[in-house]
Amino acid sequence: MSQESAAKQNPAVDEIYHPSPDIVAQANVPDPERLREEAARDIQAYWAKRAEELEWYAPWEKVLDDSNKPFYQWFTGGKTNIVLNALDRHVRTWRRNKLALIWESEKGDLRTLSYHALNREVCKFANVLKSMGVVKGDRVTIYMPRIPETVIAMLATAKIGAIHSVVYGGFSVEALHGRIEDSESKVIITADGGNMNGKKVELKKIVDEALQRSGAPEHVVVVRHLGLDVMMEQGRDYWYHELMSLPLTRNPMRCETEVMDAEDPLFILYTSGTTGKPKAILHTHGGYSVGVHATLKDVFDLKEEDRWWCTADPGWITGHSYIVYAPLLAGATSFMYEGAPTYPYPDRWWSMIEKYGITIFYSTPTAIRGLMRFGTSWPNRHDLSSLRLLGSVGEPINPEAWRWFHKNIGKEKCPIMDTWWQTETGAFMIAPMPAMPLKPGSGTKPLPGITAEVVNEEGKPVKDGDEGFLVLKNPWPAMMRTIFKDPDRYVQTYWSKFKDFYFVGDSARRDKDGYFWIIGRVDDVIKVSGYRLGTAELESAFITHHAVAEAAVIGLPHEVKGVAIHAYLILKAGHEPGEELAEDIRKHIAHEMGPIAKPEKIEFVKTLPKTRSGKIMRRVLKARAQGMSEGDISTLEE
Repeated sequence: MSQESAAKQNPAVDEIYHPSPDIVAQANVPDPERLREEAARDIQAYWAKRAEELEWYAPWEKVLDDSNKPFYQWFTGGKTNIVLNALDRHVRTWRRNKLALIWESEKGDLRTLSYHALNREVCKFANVLKSMGVVKGDRVTIYMPRIPETVIAMLATAKIGAIHSVVYGGFSVEALHGRIEDSESKVIITADGGNMNGKKVELKKIVDEALQRSGAPEHVVVVRHLGLDVMMEQGRDYWYHELMSLPLTRNPMRCETEVMDAEDPLFILYTSGTTGKPKAILHTHGGYSVGVHATLKDVFDLKEEDRWWCTADPGWITGHSYIVYAPLLAGATSFMYEGAPTYPYPDRWWSMIEKYGITIFYSTPTAIRGLMRFGTSWPNRHDLSSLRLLGSVGEPINPEAWRWFHKNIGKEKCPIMDTWWQTETGAFMIAPMPAMPLKPGSGTKPLPGITAEVVNEEGKPVKDGDEGFLVLKNPWPAMMRTIFKDPDRYVQTYWSKFKDFYFVGDSARRDKDGYFWIIGRVDDVIKVSGYRLGTAELESAFITHHAVAEAAVIGLPHEVKGVAIHAYLILKAGHEPGEELAEDIRKHIAHEMGPIAKPEKIEFVKTLPKTRSGKIMRRVLKARAQGMSEGDISTLEE
């Protein structure tokens, strides 16, 4: 990228970074405004055109069926399977010998899979699942480290028409147990363990404990990754490598891809909400494929020769959409790394960018801020000249981190694609394209085919510069279809606040140039390092500790995580507050919810601010913690 604007001389002027002429000339979308206008003229025609970039077993009869709002359906009558486009069509072309996946373990082990090799492994494991009685519509829970078998398991499940539920390998017993039970999974796929920051995470052990709390599935498949000694229950647990070597069919390396309706479920993915029970977001084969393919191609300008690295985990929507599905739909080469960015030294990521010639690097503001602390000497040790684009995801990136990323990693030549989207949206909603001017901290504008607005409580647009509620005004192909087994909650959560608008749960403002600035959550959800944790779910976990009677949690600003959890606890009679007890409670939360949920601070209190109906007023706690006005406390009990 070229020069900054006059903002450095005149702080009243917006700081704008303009793309270089070379970037504009080579961009997949050289004129983003023109494409946005084209899409706005006829949104359905635009998405139909994007759908034609993919293969279909049978064409759709209708682009959008909005007869049962808000349960929108896309490409109705169309027949497809995401694996048709992610693997099948590539292995019929020269791409069969192109690398689909490059993987490095935290210890430095290297594995590569071409499209041909990946397809072979997916077919073999699809036959394994079929031999276990998994059929179209069954649920399969995947609880794995960041290894190639995770991708294989997801694709194999989709290939036979089953529904995968991937649970992040950092979640602990209670979170896993709840997700297995709610999804009624037939098979669990896990590993003996995974590497993270030099430590071994014993995943199979966590699965065993979770299954003691819920009705056991029929089968558990275990990948031998670390060689740990694990308990294997006869008749239930099976080693992945042994199953993969069995002659289950005449040709175990071949498996027909199930023909699916465009609206058939592809996966469910749990995300925290404002109640104690996580929401199982459901996405489908057709619209999701179209959405993630179009957005990766446009926003990250994907070329055949690129090496793409998204640092997320497959257990989150970013991993589903932009580690697994979109890159494979596009026939790209993806890099995946198992471990921590600072192991064994803070240059691990930069060394791998140099080693593998990564051209597009997509990460989180939390990770960037964490690496900023180590200074510039670590990235400066490495040749990062292969990079041509950078990206940010998970939360708004603060301008300071944006500038550091741009200067020290992108060497002032790589545009930063700051993407806003959600588990529910499936794909990018507000994001730049490389040929656009950029403003540090802004996700720029809604993508073509997406209509966003900032509104007040009455659903009326606010003035430019004013804060309001972010809404999406029109349906889009990659949108969630419902909450699994709970359609009423889907309507209540997303479509009840504003008539005909999808309410995203974030506040935002739009500037005079039409650029959107995301401010933060407006519901009872805390976003830690980009990961959403419901306050009710967290408070329920605290109360399961033997010493805790009541709990309230809030999120407060943190220089690395963005937001950190602060817990206010009332103890049961007979328990005295102290650091030893606080540490025991932290360990309990890590065990129940995963390390990501460990509170930054625990404060033992005698009372909590509540309304007369008994609802905890978290905004009062937040105001007190930050030394701000408590606002209207007329409903406070005392």
